[in-house]
Amino acid sequence: MGLTVKNMRKSAPMLEHITFETSPHPQHSIIWLHGLGADGSDFLPIAQELKLEKPIRFIFPHAPVMPVTLNGGYAMRAWYDIFSLELGSPQDDVGIRRSQAEIESLIAQEVKRGVATENILLAGFSQGGAIALHTALRHPTRLAGVMALSTYLPLHASLAAEQSPANANIPIFMAHGTFDEIIKPEIALASNKQLATIGYSVDWHEYPMAHSVCQDEILHIRRFIMTTL
Repeated sequence: MGLTVKNMRKSAPMLEHITFETSPHPQHSIIWLHGLGADGSDFLPIAQELKLEKPIRFIFPHAPVMPVTLNGGYAMRAWYDIFSLELGSPQDDVGIRRSQAEIESLIAQEVKRGVATENILLAGFSQGGAIALHTALRHPTRLAGVMALSTYLPLHASLAAEQSPANANIPIFMAHGTFDEIIKPEIALASNKQLATIGYSVDWHEYPMAHSVCQDEILHIRRFIMTTL
């Protein structure tokens, strides 16, 4: 297995990212997005803990640093600006779509490496999970699946018009903590209902935890990855 860090010039379209491979010559890829204020190294230990037998390349991109309105304009790594986390609050449409384009570039990179899109899985936690979910449901070619952890569906009102027929039946794993005070459970449940209304089937999981990841969830994540890849 190997671990590398790709440092791209600021002018390049590719995000800086960490690469971790479970074995040489992987034919499957997982692009895993961190939460607000973290970086690409955040979920690397969990990827290593999964001990997956398949040859998989994990890509952990670093979000750009930007001011975040919710946090008083303090600059941190973020996939888009956040104004509020209440139901029905305004959302950063431009920032969300910019991050979507950046993740699309990472998908294209894996395709150039010889990985078929149906062998690429998107994953993310919190704000990163929102981008993973947003991007996967709009991607024009079939993906393996999407894992949305402790998160919600952004820009849900535009999804029906923008959804990709290729990913209409994409496997969706959603997990949330019943004690989450950052993204409250009712917000995640509303997203689950919105997805069902449009016709998506969601593999929904709840755990007695806060805004975090627990051991049972990791076991379920492993099972989902082994099933979809």
